[in-house]
Amino acid sequence: MEASVMNPPAPTTEDIFRYRYQHGTNLGSIFVLEKWLHRSMHEKGSSGSSELSAVTQSLKQHGLEATRLKWERHWQSALKEADIDWLRNVARCNSIRLPIGYYTLGPRFCAGTPFEGDPAEVYAHAWNSVKKIIEDCYHHGIGVLLDLHALPGGANTDSHSGTDSGKAELWKVNHNLSLATECVTFLLREVSSHKMSNVIGIELCNEPSWGAASEVWKWYDQVLPLANEIDPSIPIYIGDCWNLPATLDYALKRNAFSATATTLPNPVIVDSHKYYTFSAKDHNQSPQQIIARVKDSLAVVSQKEGNIFGRKTAAAVYIGEYSCTMDAKTWNKVDSSERPSLTRAFGNAQTEKWQKKTSGSAFWTFKMDWMDGGDWGFKEQVKTGSIFPPVGLTLTKSDIVSKSERAEAQRKDLRDTALSQHVGHWNKTAPNKKFEHSRYESGWDLGYGDAMAFFCSRINGTIPDRHQETRGDKIGAFELWIRKRMVSTGQLTSSFGWEWEHGYRKGVRDFYQVVSI
Repeated sequence: MEASVMNPPAPTTEDIFRYRYQHGTNLGSIFVLEKWLHRSMHEKGSSGSSELSAVTQSLKQHGLEATRLKWERHWQSALKEADIDWLRNVARCNSIRLPIGYYTLGPRFCAGTPFEGDPAEVYAHAWNSVKKIIEDCYHHGIGVLLDLHALPGGANTDSHSGTDSGKAELWKVNHNLSLATECVTFLLREVSSHKMSNVIGIELCNEPSWGAASEVWKWYDQVLPLANEIDPSIPIYIGDCWNLPATLDYALKRNAFSATATTLPNPVIVDSHKYYTFSAKDHNQSPQQIIARVKDSLAVVSQKEGNIFGRKTAAAVYIGEYSCTMDAKTWNKVDSSERPSLTRAFGNAQTEKWQKKTSGSAFWTFKMDWMDGGDWGFKEQVKTGSIFPPVGLTLTKSDIVSKSERAEAQRKDLRDTALSQHVGHWNKTAPNKKFEHSRYESGWDLGYGDAMAFFCSRINGTIPDRHQETRGDKIGAFELWIRKRMVSTGQLTSSFGWEWEHGYRKGVRDFYQVVSI
């Protein structure tokens, strides 16, 4: 059978969970405590702001059993049924980013760390609580990114690494790196063996230090082959060390494939955090200037897109954290009466940019003691209209049915038109050159069909949905998805695989134009 007409399987449940556009929020300070978000978890006399500070003081004052019960109540109340309903039906989320610590995986992962001893015993059932959240989200069609937010020794100097040491010693101590690797492989095995279909990926490390990039990438180079051995289908998310261009180049190297490839290693997605409130540059600018910066951001992503057949690689960027917060020095540059509208414009600008240029985003953050959270609160910013979902996620079941029926009715005419235009262009441009235009046609047909499969994934049962109301997903990690499809259809065996890629991209565009998303 010719490669141009090979028919790959339809997108699976795992494919759609992992490659669709991810619209969501961080669950926040649940398994990795931060005092500014959950002061209620810190007893009086707690000297620091970290998880370890909170648990140590509680053990000192109340003992192991009371502390463990308090922590377990915190985990178990983090995402109640009403919370999931709100995320799904009001915010229209299809994913969450779930920060966890190495200690969350259980006492054995605390050996040789500051959590060893009584603190470790507090986490005897923590991983079960994580699994319960994953399972609950699955039944509502919500994906979960497992974010190793706190690693032994600290990937950065902040207290969200689990302690108040103020040091980033993950990269300097072999025991820490070995334990971090064990954490990653444990998560990979758990996700793979327990068929956690809605785990959209595993993030190796949250916000690795800016100055440690070479050490970070060296560790990634050690971990990624292990991931490939355990389950090459699970996307791996990597922090960008606050240097998106360099980390994108690293990801492109890791996502490279050869012309003879029949299988692919784990797709690597770059997690970049976008805040506009911490630096002197931020403080010196007005809200309007910062909003303009957002609109001009992520140009580097466009430079890395397209021509996967020629590049033999692909990449995707995910905004793992952002907020609607600007510093008081910024707000002092405008009248206070303008703040609500400018906050909304700021959130809108970010939302629009992430939906246009990335594979997804997660607002920081959903849960805190001071709900609804102000400029840091996802609930507040959804309520005010600052953050809004992609159009497809606002559609009802009847919308999906009618739009998909219209798309199917127009399919043949659209394909014939696209093919005629493609053939006509090359007949005029290179009249005496040989082509394989059948590849363009089969690429278009698969692209249109894949876009339809993502869009209809809930009404056709690929994605679980306990509700009658539904919505339509869109391909998010588009370049990586094309990479996967090019290999599975054997398009690399011919010098005309580029025709298939052009057809595929056109088929997806045509579908989205018909259904208006």
